[in-house]
Amino acid sequence: MKEFIDTEMVVHVALCTHKLPKSVLVVENDKYADEVKKHYEADVQSCGVDGLESVESNSCDVVLADISSNPVAFAHINRVLKDDGLVVIADVDLEDVQNTKPMIEILGKYFKIAMPYNKADGKKALLCSKEYHPTADIILQRSDLLDGLNYYNCDVHVGSFAMGNYIRKEYLGVVKN
Repeated sequence: MKEFIDTEMVVHVALCTHKLPKSVLVVENDKYADEVKKHYEADVQSCGVDGLESVESNSCDVVLADISSNPVAFAHINRVLKDDGLVVIADVDLEDVQNTKPMIEILGKYFKIAMPYNKADGKKALLCSKEYHPTADIILQRSDLLDGLNYYNCDVHVGSFAMGNYIRKEYLGVVKN
């Protein structure tokens, strides 16, 4: 898979869902920081999982995280997010139901919405939001007026949340949309 697809799908799905993403925290993957800079209104900072403890509470609009199921990290992410914040967990394996289902259940305790989405080539991410729904609240003008994108657009954004029935059935009652 082309690297730009993965990066664009993590960054722009989040930043085009949040109404006004001014502060973005990137956890464990600096490649997202350059992509965030395409949103001129957004300031970006980076840290590792261990650095989450030092991030000020209620200071971030969006968190982009390359982490696996880590309840302590999820609690810190919830703490640093503002009341309308959202997080994207960059790599989720929906086929690994035994590990992914408990992760979504933990995140569901912090967020109103927890929805997996397709990045490309079978890779998935998870968007969890305290306020905004990724298909109902997409900022269409922002998503189609960004310069320098190779893959992401508003049609890809909405379509990425479509899941096959076997995934829907497996996660029924766990995914919150």
